[in-house]
Amino acid sequence: MKAQDTVGVIFDAVVRRNAGESEFHQAVREVLESVVPVLHRHPEYAEAKIIERICEPERQIIFRVPWEDDRGEVHINRGFRVEFNSALGPYKGGLRFHPSVYLGIVKFLGFEQVFKNALTGMPIGGGKGGADFDPKGRSDREVMRFCQSFITELYRHIGEYTDVPAGDIGVGGREIGYMFGQYKRITNRYESGVLTGKGLSYGGAQVRREATGYGTVFFAEEMLRAAGDSLDGKKVVVSGSGNVAIYAIEKVHQLGGTVVACSDSSGYVVDDEGVDVALLRDLKEVRRSRIGDYVTERRHARFVPGRSVWEVPCQVALPCATQNEIGAAEAASLIRGDCTVVVEGANMPATPEAVRAFAEAKVRFAPGKAANAGGVAASALEMQQNASRDSWTFEHSEQRLRAIMRDIHHRCFTTAEEYGMPGNYVAGANIEGFRNVAEAMLAHGLI
Repeated sequence: MKAQDTVGVIFDAVVRRNAGESEFHQAVREVLESVVPVLHRHPEYAEAKIIERICEPERQIIFRVPWEDDRGEVHINRGFRVEFNSALGPYKGGLRFHPSVYLGIVKFLGFEQVFKNALTGMPIGGGKGGADFDPKGRSDREVMRFCQSFITELYRHIGEYTDVPAGDIGVGGREIGYMFGQYKRITNRYESGVLTGKGLSYGGAQVRREATGYGTVFFAEEMLRAAGDSLDGKKVVVSGSGNVAIYAIEKVHQLGGTVVACSDSSGYVVDDEGVDVALLRDLKEVRRSRIGDYVTERRHARFVPGRSVWEVPCQVALPCATQNEIGAAEAASLIRGDCTVVVEGANMPATPEAVRAFAEAKVRFAPGKAANAGGVAASALEMQQNASRDSWTFEHSEQRLRAIMRDIHHRCFTTAEEYGMPGNYVAGANIEGFRNVAEAMLAHGLI
């Protein structure tokens, strides 16, 4: 059977075996379409059923999370952890607390994480988890009770040599702290490396909070440099206003670009003078308010409710919010606005239709599994420091992060060229990540 036909049969089986999980199907399709030429060169991968095995998680854990709110009312949520692939190291990936979380979302994120982690060159496998719990509007004590209940089940499945969760949407330093405390309480072990994204006072690492946003911008910088250009003087739009977006904005400004717009689920703000990072951080991380409040203190800025930030003209777009936020219409708007570079700071924020539109318009596009790998790379660096009982400076940690992102760009760029697709970062990332995992799986035998 030809490689193309083999991949088609495998994808049909994935859809049949994972019914209704559209995000997972989308992530699998993108990778499988890229690796067809790899199978031509390496028939041993097909013989060992590497693709079929990669598409099937090693373990899927679903559990009940009961908790009590401040009024004494009992709530029941559902928790997940998908331990996808451990060929390169312990499972590594974040926890997402959001009402949209279901098994398909977690599997899509875990599948992406396998290849993202492989691209970092660090010894980490791929996994993901979370719950359909919404921390918005909940008190600190309610969040604490939920986190304690969540980790009371999850603790038995994780460990620094087994599975190391981190944060994601809805899970920041507060939530990690509560989960780490409960893990320590249950196990009677101070196992620093079991969770990453910890506070600096109890085993956290410098630059971990900034890493995903910074890393995305470092990748964009390398893309522009490869084309003989730079961020200096560029008009940039960033979607979202959470952790990734905030630090992407900060690093763009440090490198000479100007972020003129950012967003949240209520709409977007435009600030032609450049988004005020300190104000945005205060609104989102301290006051936990909506993006519209930005204009009450920056009166020259304007708030546009209920619309897409991608209608704002820019030269560089950094989608840092959530999956599938850029569809065909948003891509067309960016292209009309003379955007030349799109770099994914979130996980799979561009739909397949959008990616095709960018390719046809010759807009340079970087997928999240390469461009937003800075977060998990910094998590692996945190694990290194925990294992050696060490602590690095901010400057040293940022240098390590920048070097890792430069290396990821180089390997994606050169792999795309090797397979006759110069400038195709999607193919380069998928092929490079897949080859790394496939070789390890072959070495380990049929497991």
